[in-house]
Amino acid sequence: MDVKGTVALVTGGASGLGAATARRLFDGGASVVLVDLPSSAGAALAEELNASGAPGKAAVFSPADVTSEVEVQAAVDTAAGLGPLRIVVNCAGIATPGKVLGRDGVLPLEVFNRVVQVNLVGTFNVLRLAAAAMVATEPAVTALGGPERGVIINTASVAAFEGQIGQPAYAASKGAVAAMTLPVARELARSLVRVVSIAPGIFETPMMAGLPQEAQDSLGAQVPHPSRLGKPDEYASLVAHIVDNAMLNGETIRLDGAIRMGPK
Repeated sequence: MDVKGTVALVTGGASGLGAATARRLFDGGASVVLVDLPSSAGAALAEELNASGAPGKAAVFSPADVTSEVEVQAAVDTAAGLGPLRIVVNCAGIATPGKVLGRDGVLPLEVFNRVVQVNLVGTFNVLRLAAAAMVATEPAVTALGGPERGVIINTASVAAFEGQIGQPAYAASKGAVAAMTLPVARELARSLVRVVSIAPGIFETPMMAGLPQEAQDSLGAQVPHPSRLGKPDEYASLVAHIVDNAMLNGETIRLDGAIRMGPK
């Protein structure tokens, strides 16, 4: 599917993987709706993109908590108002650690619930509302001649497969994102909408930026090849390929430099 002339909605779009993805899609010719918390840098990024972009496309910040039906619906409506919503990329997420039995006692249920709410329920909330908008559009014609309405790309994690100690909530939420990829892709296939998930390994993100450089280097050294942290632009590059390649559907793609996480 050609990005040019389409509309993309990117959650977690103000920083990290989401910001890199928004830039990539905008540079490719799409209008972009950045969905992130009101306190984020979303408005500043939208202003920056608009200042650098060509006429005929726009970047819009739509502040939202992905767990809010009202706020996400408003973001989807904003996207649909710009043109045909063809691309949705779910990058919003949190990684609050916590052992089942930690130093301070049993893991509070509200901590577990919050991670699952944002990472899983938030992803599904965006997916379902965006899918409804997508199926209402006229199909586009791909480069190879087939019809397509759009693609929804979710972010899982290698923790979905090799969760570490202290990651029960995070691993559960990301494992569920991976697990729902195929059934949703099968359902939406009749509507000409694809669903794909990306499972990143250890990437340079705002969460990683808070660690000392020595710790970041140590984590990067665990990656077999290339032996470094992944870069947000590499995630964005895979998003662009998924959008372009209509045969990618119903799959969770690892983007991890061949790392297999140890227990801790």
